[in-house]
Amino acid sequence: MKTAIWLYLFLFVAFFDLHAQYPILTPFAVSLGAAPSFIGLMMGLYSITHLPGNLIAGYGVDRYGSRLFIVFSLAAAGGILLLQAMVTNPWQLLVLRSISGFVLAFLSPACMSLLARIATSQIRQRKLMAGNGLVHTVASVISPAVGAYLVAQIGFTTAFTVLGWILIATAACAMFFIRELAPLKATTPDSTALATQANAEALGMRGATKEEPAPPIPWLIFVLPIAMSCAQGILSFELPLMSTTKEGMMTTGLLFSIVSLGALFTLSMLFLNKLSPFLRSLWGAFMLALTYFAIAAGIPLPFMVMLLFVGMAKGVIFPALSSLLIERSGGARYGRMFSILSIAFSIGAFMGPMLAGQLREFISPYYIAFLSLMIAVCVLPFYASPTKAGGSSSSAHFSGTG
Repeated sequence: MKTAIWLYLFLFVAFFDLHAQYPILTPFAVSLGAAPSFIGLMMGLYSITHLPGNLIAGYGVDRYGSRLFIVFSLAAAGGILLLQAMVTNPWQLLVLRSISGFVLAFLSPACMSLLARIATSQIRQRKLMAGNGLVHTVASVISPAVGAYLVAQIGFTTAFTVLGWILIATAACAMFFIRELAPLKATTPDSTALATQANAEALGMRGATKEEPAPPIPWLIFVLPIAMSCAQGILSFELPLMSTTKEGMMTTGLLFSIVSLGALFTLSMLFLNKLSPFLRSLWGAFMLALTYFAIAAGIPLPFMVMLLFVGMAKGVIFPALSSLLIERSGGARYGRMFSILSIAFSIGAFMGPMLAGQLREFISPYYIAFLSLMIAVCVLPFYASPTKAGGSSSSAHFSGTG
């Protein structure tokens, strides 16, 4: 448990530092002379360079543990931020952001794998994943506004320097306080827990045994994170372009914080963790798609309310998706599973800003976000196969094929 607390603390600092850059990177690029299409390319390359890092992390975390990758990712990202404070043209920023995308690709698979290994039961794993989402969301609620305020007060160069040293200091602390754990197999809950949860969730995940091979990876699940990150990339691209002045950055930072507040609201509904992760993922994605459609269609609702709905849907989907993947991993291969998840997020995050940057003159990028999510909603039910004889009705949601 002590390892989980330290990990949450370091994750908070890391997420705070990274999310603080959201409202300021686009204005910084504009100040260097970058066009919107170039900014979309920069954001897309940042995401696509995650892929080699995700692939390395997938096998490296399972073999060498999470601690090494967490420390390296945080320290390298901090050093790149120090260099970023000294750039003088958009191409230098493009190169540094691409390298930053690679080194930060190790962080998420390593952290998620370590959290999954800490727990010894499925229910505890769900709680830890929900806690990870809560830490991430709390950091993202306040960091965009703080980042925008920081730049307004001390300028881009000093702000990037401060954020870089914070990441380096966090890496140094992680080296001493994160304790590596051997992989633990998830145990089946006792009879009381089974009786309580029988009507709400499938309790079929067991530790992989020598007689029972690990189940195949259900590839259709990863359509959803691709669509979600595509939509998120479009939102992250569009919001800062609403205003690139220092005064406008404060408004943009507040808009990002509103999205996170919505996610914090639904993450605080702990009773949702008792529901089927599959159903939470499916209906959360459907509501998120409708929200993006409403934004694109100009439904007469305040824009801040729309962003609040976006955050609420994300707060439902993210912990549900993590729980779904853990259950399908069979209690093993956490590093590879979360590595593939990160790859899916990277692909979507590459597609979103690139499409928005190239097509925003012809179609609202929010329509693209809506279409990507609706495709995921239509495909995801094929992940659920008919219940085999003797199985519970809810187990159909977790019996997808590879």
